[in-house]
Amino acid sequence: MPGSRKLGRATDHRLSMLRGMVTYLLESGRIETTVTRAKEVRAMAEKMITIAKDNNLHARRQVLAYVTKEDVVKKLFDEIAPKYKDVNGGYCRIIKTGARRGDAAEMCIIELIDPANK
Repeated sequence: MPGSRKLGRATDHRLSMLRGMVTYLLESGRIETTVTRAKEVRAMAEKMITIAKDNNLHARRQVLAYVTKEDVVKKLFDEIAPKYKDVNGGYCRIIKTGARRGDAAEMCIIELIDPANK
């Protein structure tokens, strides 16, 4: 169930962190983070892309309520969502990269998949 991991953070901090990570993922296309955070980010990023596929005012306002930058919302509606119009889910990929040196947390790269090369 998405949103059930607490990630060792207070609720406000956790939600703010996930909003920032989803925004940055949609902005840059890939981020490096821990596996548990990536799984939460994937769930929310895929929800934002699915909402953006409707491309109406209500969908834009729903995404603006979660994503923190207006230019990222514009990119989501103009570039990202049209690429996935024929794809039902599975917009993100998680690639494990090994353990982090400091605390041995399992790290990974989460990226948006190119639907043409799936």
